[in-house]
Amino acid sequence: MLKPALFFSCILALGFTAQADDIVMPAAAPQANNGAAVPASLPVKGQTMAEVARHYGEPQRKHAPVGGDAPKHPPITRWDYPGFSVFFEHAHVVDAVVPGQPPQVYHAEQLQQASGK
Repeated sequence: MLKPALFFSCILALGFTAQADDIVMPAAAPQANNGAAVPASLPVKGQTMAEVARHYGEPQRKHAPVGGDAPKHPPITRWDYPGFSVFFEHAHVVDAVVPGQPPQVYHAEQLQQASGK
């Protein structure tokens, strides 16, 4: 039979052995899920469809607009390029995304550490 002091010592020792380290990996060249290279700069908010087409060429696919049935629901169009997609509201860029990549963090000071540690 274990003595209570030995039992609690073992429990206490187990609590100190469970640790985790954060590992920071160097950033690799961004690539989309399909392996296509992502351009150094993506279209920025406010650019027109004509500016995007002039700078990046014709997209692989142009999706039909969705929405547009009410002022609160403007038409949104998506153009797919190799490695990224561009979203337009009416004829202006609202976002450009790389599938499989997390969005860029603009305000790091607003991030909070995850709880549970």
